[in-house]
Amino acid sequence: MPNAPFVPETFAVPTAVETDGFRLELLGPQHNEADHIAWMSSIPEIRSTPGFGAGWPPAAGMTLAENLADLRSHEDRSARHVDFAYTVMDAGSGVIIGCVYINPPAGDDQADAVVRSWVTAGSADRDEALTRAVGSWLSEAWPFRTVRYRVGLQPALIRHG
Repeated sequence: MPNAPFVPETFAVPTAVETDGFRLELLGPQHNEADHIAWMSSIPEIRSTPGFGAGWPPAAGMTLAENLADLRSHEDRSARHVDFAYTVMDAGSGVIIGCVYINPPAGDDQADAVVRSWVTAGSADRDEALTRAVGSWLSEAWPFRTVRYRVGLQPALIRHG
């Protein structure tokens, strides 16, 4: 059921975390302009990132108003524990350099969660570090036993405890 919570209602969802040079914050309307700039500047790179592709981002982009509606939707779904989207910022400058999406598994996937992330073209050299940082954060702060995410930038099933 796509609109059912996939973490316990009692789980305190992290609203922000700083880890290994990155700051992650739950994605919302307050990030609209910077988020729009980040992904619009990197559409081909994001579409070639494992877990993305033809569906998102739209090849032609979106208007700022369309992006705002999308961010409101992310905020609503996070509040309902349906799925979670985090903006990724450089911890020093605060510039948005990517996003992380934490979703329930689809179909017969054996994971407790499926995670995808992307970074801007200008931050491509930080993609592997973000993957490691997010993997550790998921293991330490989230109630998942298994997560489908990237290891060495390839999709993998990661087991935690």
